[in-house]
Amino acid sequence: MSNSTLPTLPASDRPEVAARLRDALLGAAFTADGLLDLLGAPAYAALARSETVPALRATRGDTPLEKLVRLFLLQQPVPHARVADVLPVAACLESGWLVSVGTDEVAATVDVRPYGGPDGEDWFIVSDLGCAVGGAGGIGSREEGVVLGVGGASTTLAGITVRTPVSAALDLGTGSGIQALHAARHATRVTATDLNPRALHITALTLALSGAPAADLREGSLFEPVRDDETYELIVSNPPFVISPGARLTYRDGGMGGDDLCRSLVQQAGDRLREGGFAQFLANWQHVEGEDWQDRLRSWVPRGCDAWIVQREVQDVTQYAELWLRDAGDHQGDTAAYEALYDAWLDEFEARKVKAVGFGWITLRRTDSDAPSITVEEWPHPVEQPLGDAVREHFDRVDYLRGRDDAALLAAHFRLADEVIQEQVGLPGAEDPEHVVLRQHRGMRRATKVDTVGAGFAGVCDGTLSAGRILDAIAQLVGEDPVLLRDRTPAQIRLLVEQGFLEPVG
Repeated sequence: MSNSTLPTLPASDRPEVAARLRDALLGAAFTADGLLDLLGAPAYAALARSETVPALRATRGDTPLEKLVRLFLLQQPVPHARVADVLPVAACLESGWLVSVGTDEVAATVDVRPYGGPDGEDWFIVSDLGCAVGGAGGIGSREEGVVLGVGGASTTLAGITVRTPVSAALDLGTGSGIQALHAARHATRVTATDLNPRALHITALTLALSGAPAADLREGSLFEPVRDDETYELIVSNPPFVISPGARLTYRDGGMGGDDLCRSLVQQAGDRLREGGFAQFLANWQHVEGEDWQDRLRSWVPRGCDAWIVQREVQDVTQYAELWLRDAGDHQGDTAAYEALYDAWLDEFEARKVKAVGFGWITLRRTDSDAPSITVEEWPHPVEQPLGDAVREHFDRVDYLRGRDDAALLAAHFRLADEVIQEQVGLPGAEDPEHVVLRQHRGMRRATKVDTVGAGFAGVCDGTLSAGRILDAIAQLVGEDPVLLRDRTPAQIRLLVEQGFLEPVG
């Protein structure tokens, strides 16, 4: 289905109208905080699930904010006279933000949703009507070119992205423009691409309405719109990663077989990165019979790049098919048609010998090292967002450890990271614990088992003594040969540094 059946979008070349509309929205407290105050937590949370009834009940009054919520969030026509004192109605009608309906009412042509930036910025995300919330709740439209708003995947990627200042950033598959909007805070120049021209149009609206600089918008798939001589210090993408039979929905289905789109994206990113630059993606990958999923992902990493790949979730093929059939609302239609689609998904997985699908994060960093580091792990546990600093620090630790042998490690000084606690596990009354666990309360919130020497070592690390001196003191206390202790402990120290429990000093 072509984009021509979708509503006409507001003009993207009228920044003065977007600025006036922004001022009006802010003047009425049409912000994330303002909505929470007006609606209350339950109704506000319901909006994130695409449930509008609580918000409709909370906006039955006639305040400026209530009128704007009904117009732009709930897609309810509002009498012209009721919004004339709140919005520049004539300019919004002329530029296409509003349309006249009936005899005396106006309606929004797009969904406009307040979004709080990381430093308290008041931003607005534009999306197609009924599609403000991306994800598996049913998008309200089966149009091929529909553009979704911000969902859980979008905010996850925004949270894990490294936010150091850069001169050039690239957002591949920009959608409604949320990643480009975040990048505009710390990138001198932002390029955003999308196969869907409607998405580029909406990205321009999102940036303008949020008061952000315009991006260099380019139509095309993946890296096709990028010239051969163009490189970036940051590349981000929340791509259409869904592994599906066919490509019905542009916003989610990549149109390549299996997980080839994600593989291609990762493999091609290396040549587009500047030295030290990061490429960060969300992705799905297949778990294939007779194949190690971690080896599969290691084979994706391009030459000259360090990589950190984290699998956050795994679904069997039936769960996966049901998730995305519900995403498109197929479960609400004809039962026979739904079952036929479900069958087609399972046929596709069976033909490819796929038993499950993983979801997670992939981060690449361009390096000049002769021995790139590739870490592939499974971590389904809760984490503390934003994680951008934690991602950067992971690669800093990779550099630190890569340049030090065991002797250098023993000569180094370390301190215990903040908010690390020790847990001792064992039977009540036992003289010694069965095992000791160190647990982080920030970032990845890791937990790792250590022996009594490792626990004692970590506990006294305050940067004063070298690792070797601390081990010598422990050897004396426990009656061990200090030479043997120095020989067997560096591997444990290396692991504690690698996972962020210990921080190098100096």
